[in-house]
Amino acid sequence: MAIVSAICNSFKEEILQGGHCLNASGGSPAGNAIKCALYSANDAVLSKSTTVYAAPADASADPTSTYEVTETSSGYSVGGKTLTAIDPTLSGDSAVCDFSNESWTSATFTARGLLLYNSTAITGFTTNRSICAINFGGDKTVTSGTFTIEFPSAAAGTAIIEIA
Repeated sequence: MAIVSAICNSFKEEILQGGHCLNASGGSPAGNAIKCALYSANDAVLSKSTTVYAAPADASADPTSTYEVTETSSGYSVGGKTLTAIDPTLSGDSAVCDFSNESWTSATFTARGLLLYNSTAITGFTTNRSICAINFGGDKTVTSGTFTIEFPSAAAGTAIIEIA
């Protein structure tokens, strides 16, 4: 059991089948709703094998059944936040994707990692399809403050999602 940073294998297959559109919401075509859920412990099971986001059985339990940050933690709601996508682009010969940084304000919680997932319903695909898991390398704690996820620049070798 651990959070292992990786692009999910199911995402690699689904993107070739038309199961994900990572454009901005105002893009053409309009992008899907990409969400970021936070996890409180390395005991969460997230890796390249993760196929879908699974809500915890009890969002107020501490810890939750999935180790997602508990909903009773100040400033966090189960399922995480919907990200603002920036249209994919080319960086050299690599297609790269980026999102605006996301913040949880007036927050008090500890997070160890995250799961990006697609919550848009598309015929022929499951909802809440996993995109990637990220382990922060250690617990990150905020107490009555702002917890921010800063996405790396959209460039070959640094982008959060890159197809080379």
